[in-house]
Amino acid sequence: MTSRILVTGGAGFIGSAYVRALFGPSGPPGVAVTVLDKLTYAGSLTRLDPVRDRPGLTFVRGDVCDTATVRRLAAGHDEIVHFAAESHVDRSIDDGSAFTLTNVVGTQTLLDAALRYGVRTFVHISTDEVYGSLPLGAAREEDQLRPSSPYAASKAAADLIALAHHRTHGLDVRVTRCSNNFGPYQHPEKAIPRFVAALLTGGSLPLYGDGQQVRDWLHVDDHVRAVELVRTAGRPGETYNIGGGTSLTNLDLAHRLLGWCDAGPERITHVGDRKGHDRRYAADHGKITAELGYRPRTDFASALAATVDWYRTHRSWWEPLLASL
Repeated sequence: MTSRILVTGGAGFIGSAYVRALFGPSGPPGVAVTVLDKLTYAGSLTRLDPVRDRPGLTFVRGDVCDTATVRRLAAGHDEIVHFAAESHVDRSIDDGSAFTLTNVVGTQTLLDAALRYGVRTFVHISTDEVYGSLPLGAAREEDQLRPSSPYAASKAAADLIALAHHRTHGLDVRVTRCSNNFGPYQHPEKAIPRFVAALLTGGSLPLYGDGQQVRDWLHVDDHVRAVELVRTAGRPGETYNIGGGTSLTNLDLAHRLLGWCDAGPERITHVGDRKGHDRRYAADHGKITAELGYRPRTDFASALAATVDWYRTHRSWWEPLLASL
């Protein structure tokens, strides 16, 4: 039986990787996918070029806050995988209104439509930033949410709204919370492509504060594989952390990128720290490993080198995007 999946934000970095995986050699047979994407500055149809001609793929340009569009699409789909979000922390600090609208109201609009039209499964994609900064250890799914930025707060709110629809209405909601993603096609506002773009264009690498903030790095291919495990085998009403297993300070990451770009440490420029900058993220992904068999497959060093090479050979893709920074 064909699975009819609505993927919101499917022209974004992670959503498009998920769509490409669905139509890849390991994807489910007979899948029909509709991508709903507003095509903001962070969306690009070129990310879907490798699968644009595949039978079963449909693209709809639209907003998750548009009730009429969302209802029309929900009526024809069995499942929703919800990636669409405003996701850049710096932008949320400058103005959080778009984050509340898309991440909270948009999620509510989708949930309402899912209930109305009997959508079977709703997978909500979130972030480990909802746990806030951790002094020690790693966050588990049952830990208290302590978001620091307007972005993280909007995602935490969306998580709770989604899970409430399971508890109140019995909707099959499954939530994932991932660590920092990287890989090809990522917008250069994000850390790794921003650093690489700066190095490849002869600029300096801008590092917030002392650079000792710690992040866990997750290759996008591992992330979308985990999301598919949750969609196909996860339990209703459950939350699953998705980690990459490689924790680095931002300064350590910067030095690794300097090495891959044949640049010296003088290219690092320390800039004023971000407001409310979380010092350390860490998410325990033991639950998804125990229940669904997920383990990161990507070797970080090799994947980082391959990512740098991708940006080196795809300057025509990312250089025009620098104007939006």
